[in-house]
Amino acid sequence: MNDYLKSIVQKYKQDQESVYNTWFLDNEARLKAFRTIRRGVQDVIEDIKNGCFGNDFKGSSLEFVLTCITEQKQVFVGAAHPFYWKPKLRIPDIYESEENKTAFGQFLENCLRCSREEQLVKEIILLDQHRIKGLGPAVANILYFLHPTILPPFNTAIVKGFNRLFNEKIKLGSWVEYLRMREVILEKNNAVKSELSNDLGAFAGLLFDIGEGTVQVNENTILSDQERMSVERKLARRHKEVVSEKEEEQLHSEMQYHLLTIGNALGYDVICASNDRSRCHNGQSFSFITLPEFPEINVDHETRKTIMLIDVVWFEKGTNVISCAFEVEKSTSIYSGILRLKDLCYSFKYNPPSLFLVIPDAREKEVLLQLRRPSIRSTDSHIRYIVFSELQSSCEAICKFGEDKEILKKISKTIS
Repeated sequence: MNDYLKSIVQKYKQDQESVYNTWFLDNEARLKAFRTIRRGVQDVIEDIKNGCFGNDFKGSSLEFVLTCITEQKQVFVGAAHPFYWKPKLRIPDIYESEENKTAFGQFLENCLRCSREEQLVKEIILLDQHRIKGLGPAVANILYFLHPTILPPFNTAIVKGFNRLFNEKIKLGSWVEYLRMREVILEKNNAVKSELSNDLGAFAGLLFDIGEGTVQVNENTILSDQERMSVERKLARRHKEVVSEKEEEQLHSEMQYHLLTIGNALGYDVICASNDRSRCHNGQSFSFITLPEFPEINVDHETRKTIMLIDVVWFEKGTNVISCAFEVEKSTSIYSGILRLKDLCYSFKYNPPSLFLVIPDAREKEVLLQLRRPSIRSTDSHIRYIVFSELQSSCEAICKFGEDKEILKKISKTIS
């Protein structure tokens, strides 16, 4: 079985449009997601403790966390659905039942604090014993981002791929079934770890692609015409998504380049996200127009790592004082960037920097909705936003006529 599994893994890795190549190896998105989601889970725990979690998924800190997760490409697209409040069914019962809400919050806190496999499995078993209606292994998609080497994500396609590859009959909705599936995943991932990763996201991506039919295994080598057409549609959709994402990455790099160029022209020291230094635009490598390393700032280690992943930061010349911070968002992400800007703001309450989202023109209405959230409006330094077209058309003029960051108010907007 292991030799056959290794051959499947090689097929999976060689497909340039597989989950492995389009998500798992996408270090920028993954690195940002882990820290952002971890911080978001802390917010959920605090909201439950303080009695301000609310009685609906919409508008809650949990919605924020799940939206950050669903931004992580195709594997997590439907991760938020099991958490939508369904009033007629009274599921999942973590919004109206204070007892269940508290149990869920304590579960998340314990999982956030512990790091050993046996502790995490124990917490899952204890949660299952509460018999909270409608709260099942979909929670594993949150747990994966807390402990990626211990707990795999879980959804319909992953289960389907698992059953197809290992000739099993794992069912959705059961923590017992999830834990049984997890044991097999750990064993088989260990056998191919040198080809994949210690991070279970790589193996889960393989199961997802098998479940979607985009990676073929023996059980599914003979397809009916209807099944073949379904697979072809999925492959075509995936190809379109990959091409679109590549174009978005190029546009993202262009926006970062404009911000770095403007910052330099206005007399600031500038730097881009730590994992973007190798990027370039117009033939200019970012590493040649930015500081060689991120200055020391007076925050704890974890917060510093989060701030270092902000797309562009401007410092007052020759100092470690942050003047401006910019998050460039694409067609899928907004929430994670807002959370990083909030982290930065809370770290410098007495001298908050200017905060900016740089967004696609078509997402202006959506950004306004998010910035009007009470939790965002409470941020001491208001977040302003700049649309892509405005930054593109104004870059040269700002570099030529601008004196300091105040010029950005001419091209940016905020909520009234």
